[in-house]
Amino acid sequence: MNLLALRPAPPATAVRPRRVLLAGAAGNFVEWYEFGVYGCFATVLAARFFTPPDAPGAAGGAGPLVATYASFAVAFFFRPAGALLFGRLGDRIGRRPTLVLVIGLMTFATTLIGLLPTRGTAGAAAPWLLTALRALQGLSAGGEFGGAVALMTESAPPGRRGRYGAFQSLTVALGLLTGAATAALLATLLTPAALYGWGWRVPFLLALPLGLTALWLRTGLPEPPTPPTAPHRPEPPAPAGSAGSGDDGGPGIAWAVGLGVGRVMGWAAAGYTFLVVLPSYLQNTLGASFREALIATTLANLGFAAAILPAGMLSDRVGRRPVMLGGALAVVVLALPLFHLLQDPAASAPAKAAAVLAAGAVVGLLAGPGPAMLAEMFPARVRCTGLAVAYALANAVFSGCAGLLVTAVTAATGDTDVPAHYAAGACALSALALATLRGDDHRRPLR
Repeated sequence: MNLLALRPAPPATAVRPRRVLLAGAAGNFVEWYEFGVYGCFATVLAARFFTPPDAPGAAGGAGPLVATYASFAVAFFFRPAGALLFGRLGDRIGRRPTLVLVIGLMTFATTLIGLLPTRGTAGAAAPWLLTALRALQGLSAGGEFGGAVALMTESAPPGRRGRYGAFQSLTVALGLLTGAATAALLATLLTPAALYGWGWRVPFLLALPLGLTALWLRTGLPEPPTPPTAPHRPEPPAPAGSAGSGDDGGPGIAWAVGLGVGRVMGWAAAGYTFLVVLPSYLQNTLGASFREALIATTLANLGFAAAILPAGMLSDRVGRRPVMLGGALAVVVLALPLFHLLQDPAASAPAKAAAVLAAGAVVGLLAGPGPAMLAEMFPARVRCTGLAVAYALANAVFSGCAGLLVTAVTAATGDTDVPAHYAAGACALSALALATLRGDDHRRPLR
């Protein structure tokens, strides 16, 4: 008898999930660090790239800031194309090589932003060069989410998909937090002239060592079994409109993608309103200093980061629906009072700090279970593509346009409650889609 045949397999599967989390998380961190930096430095980039040198003032009014957010939105509208391109690659050639490719592309584009000539040097070409690099970032970011979430959730032990998927959202929070903290540190250490002159380049150039580290982690990751060879695990048929609507052919997948967009739109709108758009809103609308705005954003991201893992773990126990639906309804109820508190000059600094912490934590209720919820909507053969496209479309419309819409509408109407209405409205619509989730999706095996 061959005794070796009776030995259990080496415990690679007990180690590999942790390596998968680290490799997937590293790329997400770099991607969202850059997005956080861009949001925090929106007013600086408006002055350096979108304001003619002879324009009065540091940023030339609201027009350059609107143009900066338009460039921000361009990246989001390239994300669905990246989701389709890299999602199909991830479903066909594997998760690992696709994730290596997208982190290399993101690192290259972000580093080049830190080296770009400004409007004063390159003239009218400067904003176009910045926008072109943002488009390249959008392509790579579109492929990042689908591959990372598929890898993490497919590697999760039974009953822990919410926790493992939440690590994707946690690294989003840590990336945004690190971007905001880096911007706040530079604003504290440098004079305004130095910050506008060269200091804004530093956080973009830091993406090079961060990206190379993520690249090294991903190239050393063993490729998991590809979806076509993964064992088939049957499950009961899904009722129409439920999370399992992506089982069938093209129409079923298209329906699942549309439903996924609805379930993610509130997360996207509230996340970018409270975590990314907040700095320029506080400066341009409420007259806060750059430093004060960045401190508020850092606090919001701290609340966001603190809530994500507990929300993901809770969704493994009670289900995705109650946690995410509760988060969406909390935004609907709390958004307007939060912004009224921020606008109140008589409100104390600790009260305002607690408000922005709470705002971030509410978004964490959506972001924690969100990745696992999307992964559970699609079978393995199209999981990368389906969840990436749903997420990218929701973010293209409701995140990428958040800064542009909020800044433009606030400037046109003078209504300082526009951000609150935007986040609450999107979450109200998203709650309708989240209500269609099955209560036992967290217990069913991935298809």
